[in-house]
Amino acid sequence: MKISLFLTIFITTITSHAAAPVQKHVVRINSTLQKWSASQPWDKSAPSKRRALGVTMPNNQILTTAEMAADATYIELENADGNRTIPAKVVAIDYEANLALLAADNGDTDGFFKTLSPIKLGGGAKIGDKVSVWQLEDNGVPLITEVTIQSADIVSSFAQGHYFLTYEAKGSMQSASSSYSLPVIKDGKLLGLLTSYNSKDQITDVLAPEIIAAFLADVKDGNYVGFPSLGIGVSNTVDPNFRAWLKLPDDVGGIYVTHVRKDSPAEKSGTLKGDVIIEIDGKEIGRRGYYTDAQYGKLFWSHQVRGIHKVGDQVEITILREGQRKILTAILKRPGKRLVPAYTYDTAPKFLVKGGFIFQELTATYLKAFGKDWQSKAPLDLLDVLRSPDDYEAGRNRIVFLSAAVPTPATTGYERMRNLIIAKVNGKDIADIPSLVKAFQAPGSDGLHTIEFADGNPKTIYLDASVSDMVDGQLLKRGIPILSRE
Repeated sequence: MKISLFLTIFITTITSHAAAPVQKHVVRINSTLQKWSASQPWDKSAPSKRRALGVTMPNNQILTTAEMAADATYIELENADGNRTIPAKVVAIDYEANLALLAADNGDTDGFFKTLSPIKLGGGAKIGDKVSVWQLEDNGVPLITEVTIQSADIVSSFAQGHYFLTYEAKGSMQSASSSYSLPVIKDGKLLGLLTSYNSKDQITDVLAPEIIAAFLADVKDGNYVGFPSLGIGVSNTVDPNFRAWLKLPDDVGGIYVTHVRKDSPAEKSGTLKGDVIIEIDGKEIGRRGYYTDAQYGKLFWSHQVRGIHKVGDQVEITILREGQRKILTAILKRPGKRLVPAYTYDTAPKFLVKGGFIFQELTATYLKAFGKDWQSKAPLDLLDVLRSPDDYEAGRNRIVFLSAAVPTPATTGYERMRNLIIAKVNGKDIADIPSLVKAFQAPGSDGLHTIEFADGNPKTIYLDASVSDMVDGQLLKRGIPILSRE
């Protein structure tokens, strides 16, 4: 009985001392999120809610993850005690790095932030460092969990395919409210933001302070640009037969350039498909794409571009081309427009409904709607566009495809047609949804719309213009709010 009482008093003492700094630097974030529907692009999916802790920054701003703001219809800040709330707006958001900066949107801003103070951003951590994860119970009582930094790596935490410096930490997290993303503290300063927790392995991912610092520095002038890109696709050079074909010496590592995006920093530097990048800024790149960082050890090569540099910086690329060593200089910038956008957060899909046919612009978001195994379950023709965009870019800004056919008098016989890429309508090349809308405004002299597909069978179908116009009117009366979004 005495032992139990002593433990209770001891834990309470720790909590009461910890409460002041925690409550002074954090707020709850309550977000209502609503994504656009992949199958019905004029409509949104059912709303969902998320709750997390944000940390106070200078100028009464709140730092959190992009996951708390992307596709949000409403964001609310709530103090630790739960007795004050205020609407919030997004100041800046980076879906790739998974970061967002919020500010109060109307309301008593001074009153809300009166008891809060900004927390300082600290430096990096070392392997073995003990750091604290802050949480809050519903009643405002703080929970502080000590975790141990085990490693550093380049991790994708939100927008798939975008990798940033992240710590992996070990520790048993407690179940609490507001735990979707959390601040991680080292020596009283912000180390990073927790972006994921694996309860089975007790492993947390923590976005590193270097990435947060770059984000906050970019936000300062009010014109957020984002992290740079080199604009290449690469593969490793581990396979000995591949290395022999490339004539790579045993003492040279390197990554093989499989793709160079048009108008990218890499293309402008003179980098070509087939080059082998062996160094970036004098750091040797290994066969698997890793280099040795002075602080963190082995890190993937992309950190030398996205984690260390900003837009406008120069990087020196050393390549091997046909056995000859060359040094190229690239001036970094943001990635250009993609034929198939990698993500579409906070962006309404472009579409056209004509006579019951639903046409859309292809996005990775649409493909991912096919579920967890979308890379094998999504339509093969559309997946091929995502993987080999160069083969489809000529004359196109976007890929327009027939996503579905609603059974109507105009689509009789075509009801099962779906996921077919559009090449022409009424003899006009289709580059995007606006060009499709314009093409449908000029049916043939026979009163028919002619729709030509890039591939598939049938290659061409016909749509009665007068019947499709009649159906369009009926669809609007049935409840579809709009028939197009350009």
